[in-house]
Amino acid sequence: MTLPLVLTPAVAAALAQRQPVVALESTIISHGMPYPQNVETARALEAEVRAGGAVPATIAVLAGRIHVGLADAELDALGQARAVMKLSRADLAVCIAQGKTGATTVAATMICAHLAGIAVFATGGIGGVHRGAEHSFDISADLMELAATPVTVVAAGAKAILDLAKTLEVLETHGVPVIAYGQDALPAFWSRDSGLAAPLRMDDADSVARAHLMRARLGLPGGQLVANPIPASAEIPAAEIAPLIAQALAEAQVQGIHGKAVTPFLLERMFALTGGRSLAANIALALNNARLGAAIACAIARQQQG
Repeated sequence: MTLPLVLTPAVAAALAQRQPVVALESTIISHGMPYPQNVETARALEAEVRAGGAVPATIAVLAGRIHVGLADAELDALGQARAVMKLSRADLAVCIAQGKTGATTVAATMICAHLAGIAVFATGGIGGVHRGAEHSFDISADLMELAATPVTVVAAGAKAILDLAKTLEVLETHGVPVIAYGQDALPAFWSRDSGLAAPLRMDDADSVARAHLMRARLGLPGGQLVANPIPASAEIPAAEIAPLIAQALAEAQVQGIHGKAVTPFLLERMFALTGGRSLAANIALALNNARLGAAIACAIARQQQG
């Protein structure tokens, strides 16, 4: 059975010629920001990838088909659409089978990128182990996806609203390489230093590319997480943002927020509590990750051709 994949001409040509392509998620468009800022940010991410010498492939499910790369009109329509499903591994097949429209999270974007033959995916931050998970068992499917799907994911670490120490432990248990880029400390999304040491460190895109290709040669399942710290000019230091995160978490508990609603609620509260600084930082780190993702994709392409 033919996969329901729709590639833009630019993405199809780049993959056919083994040129660098970087996958981008679509939840930032449908569930992350209001229109038109969501579409403007998505286009800015694509522009950063192009400036880095790679082809961007924003991924979404439209009317039951996986679109790898979105035309301008499709991107704009998704940015204004209502009742868009938020897709992870558990929802992806159902959305396609029912002919619905959905935006891909980290896990679903990894799956679709791998189906299309894309090796690198740049995002903002991954999901992880939620605080209090020892009682709720709330752990993002992103972690299991990193253990299963061979895509290199560039992110500014896990979202700082999570339990980062437990997230790191789960990734270690499942054999996921966690590589801090250019520093020894694990970054914490809005902050450059989580207070945790990263298991691995690499300082250039060529090294990350070699590790990606070596995993394939060794037959190792899963991908690797490149934890790229937010630019210093845009960060909110951990000491400053930690009490605000604690406040937002307490509000979520009082209001009975749970499941997929937790992260959007917390991010919205962080926006209010920081006076909008958290969103500005989120955009800056996502753009920074798109730049590094392009560099890694270009390095993989060079090494495969060399």
